[in-house]
Amino acid sequence: MRVLVTGGAGFIGSHVVTALTAAGHEPVVLDALLPSAHPVAPPDPPAGWLHADVRDRAAVVRALAGVDAVCHQAAMVGLGTGFADAPDYVSCNDLGTATLLAAMAETGVTALVLAGSMVVYGEGRYDCPAHGRVAPGPRREADLAAGRFEPGCPRCAAPLVPGLIGEDAPADPRNVYAVTKLTQEQLAASWARATGGRALALRYHNVYGPGMPRDTPYAGVASFFRSALARGEAPQVFEDGGQRRDFVHVRDVARANVLALEALSGREPGGCRALNTGSGEPHTVGEMAEALATAHGGPGPVVTGEYRLGDVRHITASSERLRTELGWRPEVTFDAGMAEFAGAGLRAVAS
Repeated sequence: MRVLVTGGAGFIGSHVVTALTAAGHEPVVLDALLPSAHPVAPPDPPAGWLHADVRDRAAVVRALAGVDAVCHQAAMVGLGTGFADAPDYVSCNDLGTATLLAAMAETGVTALVLAGSMVVYGEGRYDCPAHGRVAPGPRREADLAAGRFEPGCPRCAAPLVPGLIGEDAPADPRNVYAVTKLTQEQLAASWARATGGRALALRYHNVYGPGMPRDTPYAGVASFFRSALARGEAPQVFEDGGQRRDFVHVRDVARANVLALEALSGREPGGCRALNTGSGEPHTVGEMAEALATAHGGPGPVVTGEYRLGDVRHITASSERLRTELGWRPEVTFDAGMAEFAGAGLRAVAS
């Protein structure tokens, strides 16, 4: 299968390219090489390499020649530096996706795997002892400033018990990046209905591993901590470190993409189905910082009490749908993955 991988020179995209090649497929890479991810072209670019922006429709049409499926990884990620980034997020993620889908409709390519994100849920799943399943609203800045990080029951304010969230939970994006990721899924669904295409959206949880970009605000918390350790500094843990996340290794995510691409031909046309892509084993941000610092040899993490309004408290995945429908299982354990990541190289980015 010949597969166009948008963003194929990036962190996750490059691992997808490697996994596709190992599985006997032919990846073709299109990447804009945005400075927030990497300042220069890959040192050993693949044979099918096109340095172009996914928003350039003519370039995308050229890249789609002879392609059987698209693996859409190109996106601006992370919370960034503030709301001033909003036009760039919308342009890169939503205009870029719309341009790609229009080019796919023009060229007759009808198979798509989309890099989705758990951020579309907002807060994760919560249960109140008295009122059952509840959905807390956005946390108030006054509570965060006072160190009250845990959301309470919206009906009685009682402490809540977090759990694993499934794909049928309502979307509730809490920041600009999250809004653009949900819009990508909706665009893909519209494209599939209009063209008879088939699409799967892999809702990544906290992906980490070798090749993450270093020293950039457009990355995940694992990159922030690893970058600090590379500078000889202590990882700075926001809030109280008790935020629950699902840390999933990038090679496991790459395998999920290959399985999803291979499964597309057997799916019903006209829809976009979401699949959580996480380890299924929650860990706190503080536990991750401690494991990474220990494996790296220190210094130990520092809990700062700082916060970001766009962050949610707990979001962890049930990936049972991905396991059942595609036969995927994570292979890299938390301990082994953090030990590897502690000594792995990071990708330098432009300043």
